[in-house]
Amino acid sequence: MSKPSRQIGRPGKPSNTTTPARNAEVARELIDAGFNHGDLAVLERLLDPTFVEHQRLPPGIPPTVEALRAIIGALRGGFPDFRLTIEQLDSVQDRVWLRMRGTGTHRGEFMGLQATGRKIAVDVIDVVRLKGGLVIEHWGVPDQLAVMEQLGALGPE
Repeated sequence: MSKPSRQIGRPGKPSNTTTPARNAEVARELIDAGFNHGDLAVLERLLDPTFVEHQRLPPGIPPTVEALRAIIGALRGGFPDFRLTIEQLDSVQDRVWLRMRGTGTHRGEFMGLQATGRKIAVDVIDVVRLKGGLVIEHWGVPDQLAVMEQLGALGPE
């Protein structure tokens, strides 16, 4: 179940207030509500309609808000207990840089692999750019090779 999240973004209109501290708050809310609790409604509140996803995507997934829906859906489906822990966050001008650790237990299909019951821990680097209090771009670099290795997808250990 998703826990209720604070209304940071636009309940009706986006905030014109953009400060590094505000941008950091938006990024934290996106990680906590969206990734850690599976609250996809947060995407409507915190992402600008012109949002562009720069992370490597599977074929057929457009680099829009739909990409984040697909990423969160795949992670939560494959790892129902998935959690991103922010280890470092820096907010400078219109960008927020995050160094995180993703953890979870492989209990559902993920990237074509059936559930293994294995636990994963993966390093993730994210950069988000904001304008007017909303996320307009995202670059994500999860260590996908480490995930596949931990799931046993690369052959015998």
